[in-house]
Amino acid sequence: MPPIRLVSIILLFLIMVIAVPALWAKEKQVPEDLGALIAQAVANNPEVKASAERWQMSVERARQAGALEDPMMMFRVQNALIRDPLNFQRDTMTAKVIGLSQKLPFYGKRDLMREEAGFEADAERWVVEERRIELRRMVKETWYQVYLVDRSLETVAGTARLLDDLIRLAESMYSVGKAGQQEIFQAQVERSKMEEMRIGLEQKRRTLVATLNTLAYRPPETAIPQIPKTTLPPFSFSAAELESLALAHRPALKSLKAKIDKAEAGALLAEKELYPDFTVSLEYMQREPAMETPGDDMYGAQLSFNLPIQSDRRHAKIAEMQASKRMAVQELAVLQNQIRLAINDGLAQLERSRKLTRLYDKGILLQAGGAIESAMAAYRTDKAKFSEVLASRMALFNFEREYHGAMAEHQMQLAVLENVVGIPLPPTQ
Repeated sequence: MPPIRLVSIILLFLIMVIAVPALWAKEKQVPEDLGALIAQAVANNPEVKASAERWQMSVERARQAGALEDPMMMFRVQNALIRDPLNFQRDTMTAKVIGLSQKLPFYGKRDLMREEAGFEADAERWVVEERRIELRRMVKETWYQVYLVDRSLETVAGTARLLDDLIRLAESMYSVGKAGQQEIFQAQVERSKMEEMRIGLEQKRRTLVATLNTLAYRPPETAIPQIPKTTLPPFSFSAAELESLALAHRPALKSLKAKIDKAEAGALLAEKELYPDFTVSLEYMQREPAMETPGDDMYGAQLSFNLPIQSDRRHAKIAEMQASKRMAVQELAVLQNQIRLAINDGLAQLERSRKLTRLYDKGILLQAGGAIESAMAAYRTDKAKFSEVLASRMALFNFEREYHGAMAEHQMQLAVLENVVGIPLPPTQ
């Protein structure tokens, strides 16, 4: 092989070995999109799929409802002689009979059966939608729990670095006799607490990531890159506006309304049971010539019906369906009341977290940062104790965690509010 060609092959191989894994690693670092994760969860989650199949079962049952029963075919030998059972020419009354009969429900019953089954299928359909919005809420809540852990890990890492600086400062002050050894130990204890917290947060993140992947029905160990920082979306919906949206879009409300319609159709169907069902039949009788008769063929027609005299059972069925309707109406009222409460409570929680976030962002964090700088300057000039510097640093650490906690709580509460309303809430100005 020519040397130039060999060198080209080696260079190509090195490029593949070095560049391709680097590109793959870079691709893996792209932050995962929450919307795509929600779509994947809704498409793949087995609980949602099971609910969808249950709805499909009710749809197929609705297709069966109201269908006529199969007609009955009948074959009969009539008035044959026992002493010569296969001789059809010994008696003029002997005949071979073929008949067809069909049961017909009373007028209107079949339509009501179809309506009742159709409303039941509608109720199951909205149950599926309710599971989907509940799944969206769970994914969003877990996502922002991971977000909070990521921000906490950042805060812990930053605090650990500053504590390392404080330890070095305390050691230098101790070396010149301006600080005691206990100050070094205090800083080291706080540094160890940061390490302990980091270990706990990393374990919590693995658990949350596994939960998130399970909701999306993918391997629990699938990596989720660090979630980037977010900002508060504008929000100005009123309780009345949210209630109106919930009444228009919440699947659970639509499911209960379908159950009310189903109970109404069931009550009408139960009232129809007070009327008889009919059975019509037609028979053809073929006769052989016998005893000097031509053996004319004959036919028979019949109409029969049941006598609905068991009125107690039928009235009890009517009362059962009416009670079912009243129960569904009250369940609808209960859910509407719960939605109103959840909306008002959610708005209060949302406003609280928004105010806290702004308070920390515009005031407390800046003030705590200034307090640290002031304490550090005073400590270097022997005008402040090391414990004051350490306390101001740990106070800032706690404020940062509370700030990110308020931010995550706002987003999780927004997810809960979207679940109550039944649709994603767009940002408002």
